[in-house]
Amino acid sequence: MAKPGTPARKIVAENRKARFNYEIVDTFEAGLVLTGTEVKSLREGKANIAESYATEEGGELWLINSYVPEYLQANRFNHETRRRRKLLLHRKEVDRLFASVNREGMTLVPLKVYFNDQGRAKLELALARGKKLHDKRETQKQRDWQRQKSRLLRDHS
Repeated sequence: MAKPGTPARKIVAENRKARFNYEIVDTFEAGLVLTGTEVKSLREGKANIAESYATEEGGELWLINSYVPEYLQANRFNHETRRRRKLLLHRKEVDRLFASVNREGMTLVPLKVYFNDQGRAKLELALARGKKLHDKRETQKQRDWQRQKSRLLRDHS
């Protein structure tokens, strides 16, 4: 049960590699344009955004290569599993994202798909800069050290 005052979010899919491969500069909450069978499939918690990305086409943001499996009870009314899905953001945010991507060479990476407390499907989108190999090694060292430190503290006490 969530604490009072904190938003209740049911995480459906998470891109765990994103924080390792990219330096996250800023995050945005975007709505997703979905069909009914996609929502039902998401509610079952069977989505994958690990290899997906967001791009700009015609002044709009689109989520490319995200996987939402077919809803088994939908028969012939099912959706395409890897179709492009439109992202909903305020115009000011979209313009700012386009400027960062075009000018500074940043990438739009999806971090999580979740349902907010109103039951709407949302996507946490990150404006990110790709990490170099030595940065990834440094991240790995930091993670290993934290893990080792917590083991030592746990075993020692």
